[in-house]
Amino acid sequence: MKVWIDQDLCTGDGICVEIAPDVFALLDDGLAYVKEGSNIMSDPGGVQAVATVASGKEDGVIESAEECPGECIFIEV
Repeated sequence: MKVWIDQDLCTGDGICVEIAPDVFALLDDGLAYVKEGSNIMSDPGGVQAVATVASGKEDGVIESAEECPGECIFIEV
């Protein structure tokens, strides 16, 4: 599974970070980004920053996408 965030749609609520902190990070710009391990994929972000979801983290990513008020989390299988 892979995941990315469209920062243009992100509302900065941080729900994804609360649900799956190993996969998502909220940065100083108030927007969420995906992480792969300790690497926050913020440059450039968006569709160019697709993270591979570690085994066992899939449920949190799916829940984050379902709960996201900005509907900005995109999952690829």
